[in-house]
Amino acid sequence: MTTIASGTDTLTRDALTVLQPGFTGTTAPDWLLRRLGEGLASVGLFGRNIASPEQLAALTAQLRAERDDVLVAIDEEGGDVTRLEVRTGSSFPGNHALGAVDDVDLTRQVAAELGRRLAACGVNLNWAPSADVNSNPANPVIGVRSFGADTALAARHTAAYVTGLQSAGVAACTKHFPGHGDTAVDSHHALPRIDADASVLTERELAPFRAAIAAGTRAVMSAHILVPALDPDRPATLSRAVLTELLRGELGYTGLIVTDGMEMQAIAATYGIERGSVLAIAAGADAICVGGGLADDETVRRLRDALVTAVREGDLPEARLAEAAERVRELARWTTATTADAAEARPDIGLVAARRALRLTGAGSFTPLTGAPYVAAFTPVANIAVGDETPWGVAAELAGLLPGTRTGSYTGEDATRAALEAAGDRRIVAVVRDEHRHPWMATALDDLLTARPDTIVVEMGVPQAAPRGALHIATHGAARVCGRAAAEVIAGQ
Repeated sequence: MTTIASGTDTLTRDALTVLQPGFTGTTAPDWLLRRLGEGLASVGLFGRNIASPEQLAALTAQLRAERDDVLVAIDEEGGDVTRLEVRTGSSFPGNHALGAVDDVDLTRQVAAELGRRLAACGVNLNWAPSADVNSNPANPVIGVRSFGADTALAARHTAAYVTGLQSAGVAACTKHFPGHGDTAVDSHHALPRIDADASVLTERELAPFRAAIAAGTRAVMSAHILVPALDPDRPATLSRAVLTELLRGELGYTGLIVTDGMEMQAIAATYGIERGSVLAIAAGADAICVGGGLADDETVRRLRDALVTAVREGDLPEARLAEAAERVRELARWTTATTADAAEARPDIGLVAARRALRLTGAGSFTPLTGAPYVAAFTPVANIAVGDETPWGVAAELAGLLPGTRTGSYTGEDATRAALEAAGDRRIVAVVRDEHRHPWMATALDDLLTARPDTIVVEMGVPQAAPRGALHIATHGAARVCGRAAAEVIAGQ
């Protein structure tokens, strides 16, 4: 594709304004700063961009020196999906743990503290919370990112999260519209399909989004899912019926609509990112999220030129692109004009929530450990949203409470034999994650408990499998604080 313009005319500036690209490194590259000067209005941050709060604050200051109203977005859900603490694990439990506690004031406090930390680092747009109702227990991508399978619970906690996050001056981006909970496919890899009828969708999937809109969410993120009851031909991100007629029309939403990552295979492998971006804006989206996988100036140029060409060739109304760009600027004005509530910092609130989220089975007859155990982590492949760079489990936290704790990670058919051999005569703590979704894991745990019935089991995913073991601890998530809370129980702290 030929480069279209120098970046100074209104059409080209609008095309840049609707993009939310990423980049590599912990300082802003020259190309990104140049694009901000040409009209780019948003930047997306990921774990690769963050080394410390101080570094992140310096990075966002660098961006604002080029454009003071830039939207700095991040995918910081807390819990399993963390970018602020990608190398250590999150100080906040995720949605499923908050849903397990079911205290909306606690959810609001957790979101407010997370928002306070983001704001302190110069981040003003968070691609969270996940409002998906986890109605399919086999869902490979949502799981503990959801508040739960109960629609009313998900709705009230979504609203509380939005309220808390935005009280800190950080815009919430409620996702993944119209609801990604009833899928068995990860949209990072392929296009999922939800075959529920319209009445089910209205009562189940849409309720948390209605609650978020009522709470004033400043942004909503679309899902790369095909929902035939709403549009039999195009996925939600590219569907006018979903984004304009349903979200804008029926639900009355007036804020920013952001796409999920356009490089995800559900879009990239079926439409391509250029055509997909044009179709998304035409359907009613206002901002194109790209940069989780593609993170360079060439991607920005390709998408900018695709949008400009589409307008010039009559495939995208210029007024629709201008409207989308204006919504981006409107959100930027909100972030610069909003004053955060003067609430006192609650640095301990994440651990408080994680402790309250624990569900214990067998605690009545359990004697806390005094000797250093062996932690056998039965480890599934992490989904892309979570990533495999973030540590999880209980071993590190147990080692702090019971020095000498040893650990190993196991997978596949040989997991039990290898774990037993490595453990020797130490007490075993078996850590699993979504056991119900992994037959090999369930078999390994059964075999381990047959050989060592005194094994302690810690389930750090969605606790669907029957509790078993000398003590079973369901943490409802794998954040660092969830591991800490479980370790305290095991060590009697």
